[in-house]
Amino acid sequence: MTTIEQKAINTIRFLSADGVQKANSGHPGLPMGTAAIAYTIWAKHLKYDTSNPQWWDRDRFVLSGGHGSMLLYSLLHLAGFDLSLDDLKNFRQWGSKTPGHPEFGHTMGVETTTGPLGQGFSNGIGMALAEAMLAATYNKPGQKLFDHYVYAIVTDGDLMEGISSEAASLAGHWQLGKLIYCYDDNRISIDGSTDLTFTEDRGKRFEAYGWQVLHVDDGNDVKKIDQALKEAKSDPRPSLIICRTHIGFGLPSKQDTAKAHGEPPGIDELQNAKRKLGWPIAPDFYIPEEVRSHFNQVTARKNEQAMKWREKAAQYAVAYPNEWQQLQERMTGEIPDTEHFELPEFPTDQKGMATRSASGQVLNALADILPQLVGGSADLTPSNNTWIKNSAAFQKDNHAGRYLHFGVREHGMGGIVNGLAYHGGFIPFGATFLVFSDYMRGSIRLSALSKLQTIWIMTHDSIGLGEDGPTHQPVEHLAALRAIPNLFVIRPADANETREAWRVAVQRQDGPTLLALTRQNVPTIDRKIYAGAEGLHKGAYILADLGQGKVPEIILMASGSEVSLIIAAGIHLANQNHRVRLVSFPCWELFEKASQQYQNAVLPTQVKTRLAVEMGVGLGWKKWVGDEGEVISIETFGASAPYQKLLEEYGFSVANVIAKAKKLLKKKR
Repeated sequence: MTTIEQKAINTIRFLSADGVQKANSGHPGLPMGTAAIAYTIWAKHLKYDTSNPQWWDRDRFVLSGGHGSMLLYSLLHLAGFDLSLDDLKNFRQWGSKTPGHPEFGHTMGVETTTGPLGQGFSNGIGMALAEAMLAATYNKPGQKLFDHYVYAIVTDGDLMEGISSEAASLAGHWQLGKLIYCYDDNRISIDGSTDLTFTEDRGKRFEAYGWQVLHVDDGNDVKKIDQALKEAKSDPRPSLIICRTHIGFGLPSKQDTAKAHGEPPGIDELQNAKRKLGWPIAPDFYIPEEVRSHFNQVTARKNEQAMKWREKAAQYAVAYPNEWQQLQERMTGEIPDTEHFELPEFPTDQKGMATRSASGQVLNALADILPQLVGGSADLTPSNNTWIKNSAAFQKDNHAGRYLHFGVREHGMGGIVNGLAYHGGFIPFGATFLVFSDYMRGSIRLSALSKLQTIWIMTHDSIGLGEDGPTHQPVEHLAALRAIPNLFVIRPADANETREAWRVAVQRQDGPTLLALTRQNVPTIDRKIYAGAEGLHKGAYILADLGQGKVPEIILMASGSEVSLIIAAGIHLANQNHRVRLVSFPCWELFEKASQQYQNAVLPTQVKTRLAVEMGVGLGWKKWVGDEGEVISIETFGASAPYQKLLEEYGFSVANVIAKAKKLLKKKR
C-alpha cells in the first residue's frame, strides 16, 4: 500500500469518526473497520460521474449496513459529489443532507435507503438484475450501453436476516455475475461476539447458493482487496468476498468490541486513535491537501470514462434511433398519458369476474405498451394472474425475459423489486396474497419512504377467498397498509375500477401503489346507470344518488367487492322512499389528496348518517363515517368454509346492510 493510499484511508476513517463524535450519535465501528475496502472499491473499481450522478452505466455502490452512513458520506464528499464538509459536520442534524441512515433521493449519490439490515443486500440484487435485463435488451455488437457492476459492503447482520438468504438464493440461481459483495467479517454484534448466535460457515452457505466465495485475510490490505475484486469480475457467478476486519479499527480500547458499534468513541478515545495511526489531533474533519489532490485525480479519471461512454452513446443514438428513444423514456421515467392507452373495457355482467382476473388482462395490455413494466409473483403466478403472455421468464440463460419467478420468497421479492426501481428504467411489480404482505412489510414500507414507483399486486383480499380459512384470510391488513405514509392502497370494486387502478399505478412516480384484488367473482357494474369507473382517480366518488330529493338521508360507502352489497341495499332502501347516496371508496390516500371542496361534495358535512362496509377491521373508517356513522366490518379472524357462507355469517349480506342502514335512519329520527 502506498503512502497516499494509507492517508486516503485514514482520511475516510477519521472523517467518519469525527462526524459521529460531533453529532454525539452514530456508528463509528463500520466506517473505521471497512475504510480500506471502501477506498479500494471507489478508487480502483467503481464507475461514477460527478457531473452526471444519474449516468445510466455507472456502477452502483450499496452500503447495506446503513448504520455506517458516515463512511458513505465521507466517500461522496471526497469523490466530489454535492456534499460539502459542512454537510459532514451536520451529520444527523435537522434538515441536513447527512441523515443517520442513507436515504435515497435525499442525498445525491446515495443509491438505496438502507438501515433495516438485509434490505440493501436484496436491493443490490435487484440492481444487478436490472443491468442484466437492460444489457440483454439494448446492447448491440460493439455497442455496450449497459456494462456495470453492483458493489456492496454487507455485514453480519445483513447475512443473518432472512431476506438476504431469500435474495442470495435467487442471485445464485440467476447467475448475476455483475454482483460483488464485500462482507465485513468483524465477528462482533451489538450483543457481543457473533459466536453467540452466528457460527455456521458463511462461505459454504453462499457456495451452496451458487456464489463464488473469496477470502481476504486482512481487510486493511488494499492489494489483496483489489486482487479479490478483479477475480470476482472474472467469474460469471455473483461473488462474496469475505474480508476479515476489525470493528472500530484504531480505537485503543474499543476496537474489536461491541462498544465500537453504535456509540461515539469519546474525545479521549478518538484522539488516542489518531495518535496511534499517526493522524493530527486537530483540526477535526482534517483532509490533507495531498489526499484532496489524490481524490481529484481519481474522480477526473472516472469522469473521463463517463465522457467516453457518452461519445459511444451518441453513436448508438444515430445507429439505433428507435431503441435510443425508448431508452430515453425508460431511464428518465417518462410515461405517456395513460388516458390514451387502449385498455380493456369490461361489459356489464351480474356474474362478473374476480378483480384479480381483470388485473391480469389489464397488466398484459399495459405490458404490450410499456416495455419497462416487469415483475413477477412469489410462486403464485396462476393465482395472482400476473404472467406476461408475450414474454419469456428471466433466467440465467435468457436475460431478455420480463417475467420473474421469485419462488416462495415474499420478502426477498420485495427487496429485489425495490432494487429494480432504485436502478431506474423499470416499473416493477411483485405479487402475492394480501395476507402475506406481512412477510414483506419492511420492503413495502421502504418503497414508500424512498418514493419508488413499485406496484404491489395483492390478491385474495378478504374472507371472500373461502375454504383456505383464517391463516389465509386478511383481516387487519388493509388498515395496517393504509397506515404506511405515501402508499396508495387501492381496492377496486369491479373489473373497470381495476383498469383505472392500473392507470393510477403506472402514472404515479412519487411512490408505490398496492392493488388489493378479489379471488371471488364480483359483478361488473353497469356504468350506464352508475358513474364511470374513472372516478377512482379521486379515491372516492358518487356512484349514484337514489330516491327523490337532492340531499341524501344516508350515505352508503364501501370498497372492493362490498360495493355490490351497498348498490343492492341502496336500491332496496330507495324503493322504500329513502334518499340514498352510494359511494365507491377504493383509495383513501387519493381521496385525501383531493380538494376539500371535492371531498365535501362526495361526503356532505350536513349528512351525518353514514354506513361503511368493508371486509376488514374497521380501524380508520371513523374518519369517513364520522361520530354518528357506523361500519360493518370484521373484528375477528375468519373461518374455513365456502365464501358465500362466510359472508352470510359475518354480516356481509344485502339484508344486513339494509338492516344496519334502517337502524341508523331510525336513530336519526
